[in-house]
Amino acid sequence: MDRNSTESWLEYLESLHPVAIDLSLDRVAMVRVRAKLDPEFPIITVGGTNGKGSTCAMLESMLRSAGYKVGCYTSPHLVRYNERVRINGVEVGNLALCHSFAQIDDARDGIGLTYFEFGTLAAMSCFIKEDVDIAVLEVGLGGRLDAVNIFDADCAVLTSVDLDHMDYLGDNREAIGYEKAGIFRSGRPAIYAEMDIPFTVMHHAEEIGANLQVLGRDFSYERTDNTWAFNCRGENIHGLPHPGMKGEYQFRNASAALMALHMLRNQLQVPFESLVQGIEQAIVPGRFQIKGKRPLIIFDVAHNPHAAHALADNLENLPCKGRTIAVFAMLADKDVSAVIEIMKPMINTWCIANIDHPRGAKAIQLKELLNLNAAGSSIECFVNPASAFAYACNIAVENDRIVVFGSFHTVADCLGAQERAVVSG
Repeated sequence: MDRNSTESWLEYLESLHPVAIDLSLDRVAMVRVRAKLDPEFPIITVGGTNGKGSTCAMLESMLRSAGYKVGCYTSPHLVRYNERVRINGVEVGNLALCHSFAQIDDARDGIGLTYFEFGTLAAMSCFIKEDVDIAVLEVGLGGRLDAVNIFDADCAVLTSVDLDHMDYLGDNREAIGYEKAGIFRSGRPAIYAEMDIPFTVMHHAEEIGANLQVLGRDFSYERTDNTWAFNCRGENIHGLPHPGMKGEYQFRNASAALMALHMLRNQLQVPFESLVQGIEQAIVPGRFQIKGKRPLIIFDVAHNPHAAHALADNLENLPCKGRTIAVFAMLADKDVSAVIEIMKPMINTWCIANIDHPRGAKAIQLKELLNLNAAGSSIECFVNPASAFAYACNIAVENDRIVVFGSFHTVADCLGAQERAVVSG
């Protein structure tokens, strides 16, 4: 193996553990101790079914605007692995990543780690070496047994609880909520960014003595056409700009981020100007990301019913004079039928594709579901999302819009195809 090659390391990481997901903390905690990963800076951990990436981006952006050196760890990536590990908004370079991978590999001394576990430890290694002022960590799956949870959060944010990853987390919101609330810590602030809070989340916070702050009870927001206000006990902030990322749900994410900073105000001082700049400038690729105007091209990683509702609402609030053309592919273990049911009123033409992944749904399976649930729309099948995207771009006229959604894999393939087309053009 070439220890100075990121590609070589990533291939190696994929081979280390017999399963991709192994929800436990013993192995990763042991390697953390051996690698001496003991961060002395504050940590904000962000979990939830949807909204994690956007909330992390807003926290990162606001803290950077205030002059802090911020480490941010998110997943999954779209085009490059380095997207997962950022310091002050800049992806960590290949050599720094390779050095941290080597540190973790030496420390594990034969202990099996999954791809995500290895990457989580390496990210923290990068942040410690670079002496960041604060780290923002996005939970990968669940919370209680996720690798990120080996690091104690000074403040934990839970953005939402809905049905996803049910094979691992449970088949109802209460069971899933319990798993996600595992990132809370005794005596420390815990933020919940929905008004409909599962009982298990509230009960777990009470049981361990976390300082739980709930949207609608302890903090809130009020929006107008041009600005919005954040309100919480002892603090009201008026004249905030609408988030740079579109969608009503982004106000909830922004409120959760502001509440986290409010709860950590004795450690982190963020002036109003930094809040404004951070909210306006925060962006996450693939979250209702517009990258073309004639026709309009929208990329959204919506891959479960909760996210599909948000995408449908966004599309409804963005009128289109022409057709809406979907480039659509999903993983087979997701609730494909529910996503189709939510999105079908918005779509005129479906360009559906296989995903080159062991869990990928086949285009023919998607077509059968569409024939049952979205009769009346035209449907075309393709070997992969990039081919479907190329076809959609070819048939679209300037008043149409193309919506790429269904999976991170779908958006990644199409974003990569668009970038390659721009370079070659």
